[in-house]
Amino acid sequence: MIKVENLCRSFGEIKAVKNVSFTVNKGDILGFIGPNGAGKSTTMRMITGYLTPSSGIVEVNGKSLLDNESFCKESIGYLPESAPMYGDMTVKAFLNFCGDIRGMKKSDRTAATERVISSCFLDKVKHQTISTLSKGYRQRTCFAQSILHDPPILILDEPTDGLDPNQKFEIRKIIRNFGKEKAIILSTHILEEVESLCNRVILLSHGEIKANENLEEFKARNDVMSATFRELTVGGTAE
Repeated sequence: MIKVENLCRSFGEIKAVKNVSFTVNKGDILGFIGPNGAGKSTTMRMITGYLTPSSGIVEVNGKSLLDNESFCKESIGYLPESAPMYGDMTVKAFLNFCGDIRGMKKSDRTAATERVISSCFLDKVKHQTISTLSKGYRQRTCFAQSILHDPPILILDEPTDGLDPNQKFEIRKIIRNFGKEKAIILSTHILEEVESLCNRVILLSHGEIKANENLEEFKARNDVMSATFRELTVGGTAE
C-alpha cells in the first residue's frame, strides 16, 4: 500500500534522510525506531505529503504522491507528534470540525464522529472541552481525527509519547485493533512499544536504514539490538 524508493531530504548542508526505501502492506504495523534526529519524523512527513522530498519516490496504493497528491492524502490518516487542537472545543465538536475540513457531508461526518468516539473509547469525555482533558484523552482525540475518514493507511508519529503506563496501554490497544485491517507506520524510540505492536522494524540512524526486517529477526540479532540501545543513548542532529 506504501512504496518508498530512494527517498532523500536535505535541510541546507544537513542530509536528514538518505536513500530510504521500503514497502508497507495491509496488515503490517511497521515500527520506525531510532534516536532523536534519526530522520523518522522527516520521512513520515514526506510520506504524508507535508514535506517535499529532495529526491525519491512515494507511492500510495500504486499512485505517485507527486502526481496524485489529493488521492494519496485521502488514503492516509496522520497523527503528527504534538498534534495541534482547539482547546475551547468539545471532543465531539472538534471531530465534527475535522470532518467538515475534509469535505465530508453532514450526515457522513456525524456518523463518522460517533464511530471514532466509540472506537477510541471517548464516550465519557465527548462533551468535555479539550483543554480539560488528560494527556491520554487528548492523544485519543488526536488519534480519532486521524481515522475519521476511515483511511486504509495510518502514519503515527510517537503516538504514546509522554503518556503514563495505563494511557500507553489504551493507545496501543487501539492501534493493535486497527492494525488488522490497515497498513500502519509508527515511529518510536521505545523498544518495548515495537515488541508490543509491530510485526516489522526499520532502524534508522543519521537518516539511513540500518535494519529492515521482521520483528523476530530483529530480536534475534543481538548485534542489531545492542546497536539500537547505543543509538538511543547518543541522539542525532535532524529529526
